Amino acid sequence: MLILPGLFLQAVSLLAFSGCSKPQMPAMAATDSLSNSFLALGDSYTIGESVGSLDRFPAQTAGMLKTLGIKVGPIQYIAQTGWTSENLQNAIDQSALPADYKVVSLLIGVNDQYQGLDTGAYRKRFTQLLQKAIQLAGNSIKNVFVLSIPDYGVTPFGGGLKKISKEIDEFNAINKEVSSFFNVTYIDITPISRLAANDQSFTANDGLHPSAKQYGLWAQKLAVALQAVLK
Repeated sequence: MLILPGLFLQAVSLLAFSGCSKPQMPAMAATDSLSNSFLALGDSYTIGESVGSLDRFPAQTAGMLKTLGIKVGPIQYIAQTGWTSENLQNAIDQSALPADYKVVSLLIGVNDQYQGLDTGAYRKRFTQLLQKAIQLAGNSIKNVFVLSIPDYGVTPFGGGLKKISKEIDEFNAINKEVSSFFNVTYIDITPISRLAANDQSFTANDGLHPSAKQYGLWAQKLAVALQAVLK
């Protein structure tokens, strides 16, 4: 995909959407089957590139629910900047994960789009990933939550390219359709991400990823959905 003039060095330094090297597994916390354990699957948007660990959307979601007397955690992340759906599949396959998570979130696909990968292949891999997510949630579809892919086209890095936004919509149409087929809760955060077009506070200092403020709005939507499931 085209990198805008003047942003090449920025793109290299961020390694934002590049998956050239072999994925390395991030540090993961042990799970506790007696609590509302949370498995967060994804890429840079899940691991919270350019924000602190407490500002990631899963962590902010847990914090919001804590104020309501609902404990969520520990949170385990299988996510890394640059991962495509295939990278995420490989990482899950290499992990010995229990199948009793109370919450599993899935947000993946931006790097498939960025690298110009085939949408048909994405549909197949996303379907497999969602099936795996359901399995890891104890085969409970009500405990799985899919988030749409945010639109980085509106960020300084994306330069307002309509082509990016159009392709993000195409990938989101796929993950939304697959989520609907499995009757899994789908949380559309893409409109929130597009607020960054007119509000710099929605973008992190790297000019690409969401800020803690934007992640907080994602977390609000996810917390409402989780509140209906977690007692």
